[in-house]
Amino acid sequence: MPLIEIKNLTKDYGEGKGIFDINLSIEKGEVFGYVGINGAGKTTTIRHMMGFIKPESGSAAINKLDCWKDSSEIKKIVGYVPGEIAFPDAPTGTEFLKRQAELLGLKSMSFAETIISKLQLDPSANLKRMSKGMKQKTAIVAALMADPDILILDEPTTGLDPLMRSEFIAILKEEKKRGKTIFMTSHMFEEVEQTCDKVAFIKDGKIIAVKPTDEIKHHEEKVYQIEFTSHEDYLRFLSEEFEFANKEESKNQVTLNVHDRQINALFKALKRYHIKSITEIKYTLEKYFKSLY
Repeated sequence: MPLIEIKNLTKDYGEGKGIFDINLSIEKGEVFGYVGINGAGKTTTIRHMMGFIKPESGSAAINKLDCWKDSSEIKKIVGYVPGEIAFPDAPTGTEFLKRQAELLGLKSMSFAETIISKLQLDPSANLKRMSKGMKQKTAIVAALMADPDILILDEPTTGLDPLMRSEFIAILKEEKKRGKTIFMTSHMFEEVEQTCDKVAFIKDGKIIAVKPTDEIKHHEEKVYQIEFTSHEDYLRFLSEEFEFANKEESKNQVTLNVHDRQINALFKALKRYHIKSITEIKYTLEKYFKSLY
């Protein structure tokens, strides 16, 4: 049985807003990405998973616990970073994290200190006056400090600079190695590509595709950019029966769309030409996302 299972989950806010008949299964130890534009239904799904919202129909379960009926138990086993951070009244980040530790029954802050160090967080700062990035780091520490086996992260790198985003990805990869189950939304396609085993795409509250990230990266449709040594070879190549996506005569350069089954034919044809360079333009998660939308 999947560790996280969402079945026919529906919440209709009217006027096409909400989520409709969502079905997702996340296995233990899997890192699962959830991608869609703003308003697509990502946060609504996560709020159901955390037990903040009662579904109109369908269900969400984590570790065989019903997310609505057993929401208090869910919160004990899940580390959660919300999409919108609103801290309780505490004078400093340190005080807030201490209160969290007490609620979680933590006897040691050693793991929290490790995350604080990696994220270069100064938790002694006034909680209300922290920058968005500092608040985000504090929320990440609060989610990870109890070393939970399940992480639910709603846009966890919002507000982080590129260096800290890279550090957070390194933390996620380490958590993945340790067998954690992670469900995360993100606007950063590279982030999802680097960390997630599988991705679900949501549009207008409905799942439109679920794909392993490896399958997306190794797409059967390839794109090659070829530059010829001479203008004569460039012109001669234009008579070949390939799909030309772009032609740049001034550079003696063409861009081709090539299906996997055509690759041998392409390289066989190229033996008859003098090639200056050939580059494969990698298919990305972002390209796949745009093709769906």
